[in-house]
Amino acid sequence: MKFIVLGSGSSVPHSERSSSAYWVETAGGAVLFDCAASAIHRMAQEDLDWVNLDAVWLSHFHLDHIGGLAPLLFGTKYAPETQGRTKPLRIFGPAGTKSLLEAFDAAGAYKLFKQPFPVELREVAPLEKFEILPGVEAVTIETPHTAESRAIHLRDAEGKTLVYTSDTGFTKALGAFARGVDLFVMECSFVREKPVEKHLELAEAMFLARAAAPRRVLLTHFYGEWDTVDFDYEVAKFAPPCEVVAARDGLRLEI
Repeated sequence: MKFIVLGSGSSVPHSERSSSAYWVETAGGAVLFDCAASAIHRMAQEDLDWVNLDAVWLSHFHLDHIGGLAPLLFGTKYAPETQGRTKPLRIFGPAGTKSLLEAFDAAGAYKLFKQPFPVELREVAPLEKFEILPGVEAVTIETPHTAESRAIHLRDAEGKTLVYTSDTGFTKALGAFARGVDLFVMECSFVREKPVEKHLELAEAMFLARAAAPRRVLLTHFYGEWDTVDFDYEVAKFAPPCEVVAARDGLRLEI
């Protein structure tokens, strides 16, 4: 399994960090975790096979996480590269995903779902197991950010596991959900003294890392204040239980 960071930043414009999007490549295919507006170009910049993307997972409905999905479908509808595609694109998300995409579609009569290939949309409930890719099992839990926000757990056919929290406030449930995974991808918006409850700061992220005891942690969704601190120095203060990596756009990890 491969994990590629397309966007390690937040909704705030940044010269080196684009907004949330992550490419996960498995033996069963590729899935895009969240789809910020920048994601459609970042996939091409990273030379990823966006033409044959198999699935999209939407964690919640903030625009820095879903703002690129309608443009992606608008692009695939007309791109020469996708005219011969026949396999479906599967879109997964929480309840409300269908009505949200239909609203985007209706705003310009785009007919986004009339593609050269089938588009399958599925809303999944918390704790409902589903196959997100052939041979790749997924399950989600609710997280304290928005009414619909979710973390997702993947297990591939080889037994490799990862959890992606997306945006979340602090909850001990995440530590249990990510227990023992190979890669725990966790938002860490702020260094300390976070100005909002429904994001994480470093101390909270490190508490969850100790509770989960994964093989590796990837911290992401950074606001600009992270630009002025030494990441490794700050993390070391908490005696992390495993390797802790700072996300950056273009980072590629083998799981």
